[in-house]
Amino acid sequence: MSQNFFQLLKNENPLKIVGTINAFSALLAKRKGHQAIYLSGAGVANASYGLPDLALTSRDNVLEDLRRIKGVCDLPILVDCDTGWGSGLNISKTIKEMINAGADAVHLEDQVSEKRCGHRPGKEIVSSDEMEDRIKAAKDSVDNKNFMLMARTDAFSKEGISSVIDRSNAYIEAGADSIFPEAITKLDDYLEISKNVNAPILANITEFGLTPMFEINELKNSGVKMILYPLSAFRAMSKAAEEIYEELAEQETLKNKLKKMQSRDELYDVLNYHMYEKKIDDLFSKE
Repeated sequence: MSQNFFQLLKNENPLKIVGTINAFSALLAKRKGHQAIYLSGAGVANASYGLPDLALTSRDNVLEDLRRIKGVCDLPILVDCDTGWGSGLNISKTIKEMINAGADAVHLEDQVSEKRCGHRPGKEIVSSDEMEDRIKAAKDSVDNKNFMLMARTDAFSKEGISSVIDRSNAYIEAGADSIFPEAITKLDDYLEISKNVNAPILANITEFGLTPMFEINELKNSGVKMILYPLSAFRAMSKAAEEIYEELAEQETLKNKLKKMQSRDELYDVLNYHMYEKKIDDLFSKE
């Protein structure tokens, strides 16, 4: 039986959480020994719908990808719930449906409903009071003590470090179990947050964004308890696929690229393919 996020935090410091954009990615992450996975809202928009991360996908879109992942992978999963897809009753519905679909943790953020990527300009945030109401609505819908409710704040780029700390403490008071301060640029800022906020802090290490590619020990020494790599594998997959499509457009064969591909045997191993074949063989042998 897999552990929940509270248990994992006791066993791994900091806890690495890796992005898995689909069910197969989740299987790969588990095979490599990862203990926690993540479903990114941007990943759902980009990979499943070919859309930018601009609040263009729905709760049901995210739930569909979540169900597919949890259908084959039992690792604890953190799910990006954006701003909750509404307020009050809608947030309550979001939390209940996420739990029913297999989410072990979610994060809600304090951007306005017409949200943007946390590492892009033009973000706007709601008041602390409004975000606290979102958290209270979410917390009231949690009936599982092992479920982690994480509050994300985008206040750093809009209001500075003091606001991040004030908002984080208010969000904890409202019911959040952990804090996700987005787009932090310095280790000293993580340290300041961790010293003044009595909850686990998550660092979002998303490539090509505003947060530098800090190393694990640097973040650990800055008080960070969780490190998120939301789309690292997806970016690598996309680049690899692009290279193959380019090769197909320009060359007569892909034989020089075979060493960079996952073999058929490796694929079958990940999928436990032969077990399924044996079940089919056993079924027909009884007829």
